[in-house]
Amino acid sequence: MKTTKQNLIAAALVGALAFTSTAARAADANKPNVVFILADNVGYGDLGSYGGGELRGYPTPRCDQLAHEGMRFTQFLVEPSCTPSRAALLTGQYSIRNGLSLLSAPGSPFQLPAKAYTMGELFKDAGYATGIFGKWHLGGGPQATPTAHGFDEFYGIPPDTSWSDCLTTPLILMTHSFPGTEQQLNERGPWVEAQKAGEPIQRIKPFTSEVRAEIDNELTDHAIDFMKRQVAAGKPFFCYLPFSMGHAPNYPSKQFAGKSRIGNYGDKMMEGDYHVGQVLDTLKELNIDTNTILVFCSDNGPSGWILRELGNLGSPDMGNAGPFRGELGEVTEGSIRTFCFVRWPGHIAPGSSSYAMFSEMDFLPTFAAIIGSKLPTDRPIDGVDQTAVLYGKSETGTRQSLLTFIGPDLVAARWKQWRYYFKDMHLSGTGQQMLGGIYIGSSEIYFPMVYNIEMDPHEDLNLGGITLFMTAPVYKAVAEYQESVKKYPNPPCANVTNFRGED
Repeated sequence: MKTTKQNLIAAALVGALAFTSTAARAADANKPNVVFILADNVGYGDLGSYGGGELRGYPTPRCDQLAHEGMRFTQFLVEPSCTPSRAALLTGQYSIRNGLSLLSAPGSPFQLPAKAYTMGELFKDAGYATGIFGKWHLGGGPQATPTAHGFDEFYGIPPDTSWSDCLTTPLILMTHSFPGTEQQLNERGPWVEAQKAGEPIQRIKPFTSEVRAEIDNELTDHAIDFMKRQVAAGKPFFCYLPFSMGHAPNYPSKQFAGKSRIGNYGDKMMEGDYHVGQVLDTLKELNIDTNTILVFCSDNGPSGWILRELGNLGSPDMGNAGPFRGELGEVTEGSIRTFCFVRWPGHIAPGSSSYAMFSEMDFLPTFAAIIGSKLPTDRPIDGVDQTAVLYGKSETGTRQSLLTFIGPDLVAARWKQWRYYFKDMHLSGTGQQMLGGIYIGSSEIYFPMVYNIEMDPHEDLNLGGITLFMTAPVYKAVAEYQESVKKYPNPPCANVTNFRGED
């Protein structure tokens, strides 16, 4: 029989354990899981809640569900193309600060520097399990890979390639550029890869067109497996799922081929919508729905000019920029404004919408604020904390301006509803050689072109000649950036056609 003293000790132990358990739950509440799904080149007007979906020949019910259950952003801004946008998202800095303001390609010297601080490191340092499943596109050098920047595990296409690299072997075979059989060329070409931190990269299988069609199934399955493993281990997690939805060639999986009314692009939209639904269902199945922040957005606006004559039976393999002008690679509103949903039950009001100017760079400081982490102070962070917007405490947020770079050049800017161009951006080439997108050209101008994108979302009316007084605020933002570069110089700017050794 226990003595009174023993009973008191036992009661104290039970109380202590209960207090510890309560404290642990409180600590966990301050460390919500984060799932970040990144589409690729999906336009502002593609999904149902942004005017697309069923109206464009492909329903997107699970994405529409996100709009009903979370916050829909109508002024979410990114950078002009894949590498710059992913660099800005992960580092919270303008891409030019890491020398990544142009597309990266295999063999390019422009890769994510070792000293870059990423979202992977933010969560890793806070005790999270971190995984990426999909496309990195920030370089394949040992200092640039995901596992060198805070991610515990990676599964996807090579870190220096994109989805179109599945065409490598077919193109070589067609043009006889290199000797070898299809099997030999596949062996030397890009492979799906996997890596865990501290371990060598594993080659899984050749990244062929057939694999490309089914890759999002694999990536989503790996992401779900990652989440299940972390829940079983009792560890908070950051799951980054940059899948292929929207990026040409949009080969749909067997399950979705022919499901839409407009061909491959619509099929892939429906497939991506299904994968978003799989993630939503997994959060409920694992009973972590209310303690998980889910973000779904696109890295760029839609592909365009070079795909207008392609596609399937007259259906271009490209998205829709909604009311805005422009496409992937340009600096127009249609290129850098796209969709974004953020869902966090119990914290973000369901069915809410925000017109606050929200940059992809803002996610890093916003997540840092939510989980109580501090960002490095030895570099400029261009993102701003937007928690007040997420919590419904601010309609306008803390951002009023945004700069846009291509290679070494500051070419455009936003201040409130005003869009400024410091160079005359135009299609390059003439006749059938005329191209836009990533081949957009520019020339010097002496006065900025100015557009009111609320009055004129398509940017048809240049007001520069009568509204130059409106340039003072944007010049202030430019001057602040220039001052920061004096203290923290940028690395050599990305320029893949300049071999003079100059910045």
